[in-house]
Amino acid sequence: MVVAAFLAFSVPPYLTFDPSLSRLRPPEGNDLYYPLLVAHVLFGSVAMATACFQIWPAFRARHRRGHRITGRVYVFGGVLPAGLLGLYIGWHTAAGPSVRVANLVGSALWLAVTIAALRMARRRRYGEHRKWMSRSFALTMSIVLSRVVNVVATIVLMPRVDTTFGGSEELMRHSAASIGVWLSPLLLLLLTDWLLERRKPGGASLSTLRPQPATG
Repeated sequence: MVVAAFLAFSVPPYLTFDPSLSRLRPPEGNDLYYPLLVAHVLFGSVAMATACFQIWPAFRARHRRGHRITGRVYVFGGVLPAGLLGLYIGWHTAAGPSVRVANLVGSALWLAVTIAALRMARRRRYGEHRKWMSRSFALTMSIVLSRVVNVVATIVLMPRVDTTFGGSEELMRHSAASIGVWLSPLLLLLLTDWLLERRKPGGASLSTLRPQPATG
């Protein structure tokens, strides 16, 4: 439901192919940016939609073939093209150097953990595959959290426009965006690894440690 609501809000402006409706301002003189941004959004939407099937336990258990098919779509029709395009979009962002570095690091990590998950699946190391795919899912969904963090950061920083940011509202908004794109993937990756650690098998149970009666 969260993914559906986010996509319903975020994607339609890009389906018009009108640069004036873009939520990200295209750099002046770069005619390639907007078409690649639209492609990035569409491939990212595929990644977000198919990622839900990857972590849906009932679907995975009952529809093994469907899980494999949506997994391939997630990787080859979602993350890989969206991540590669994200490197270009991130490099040419107009939101300042901090956002640029965050976008580049985030796209590179997204590609790396997804490729690691794919490699583990092909080697039939399914336990490791699930761990890496969980991290890939976290990075896929970080865009949703970053929008929330961005709004909160903007509200918190707004009273400081005239002091910290020297009267520049644009600089304040760039700083709020920077907080969102750095903090969101970090929080979700930390949460993911914490959950993975919690689900590790514990030590031997008391029943296995008690001496067992001898049988004749």
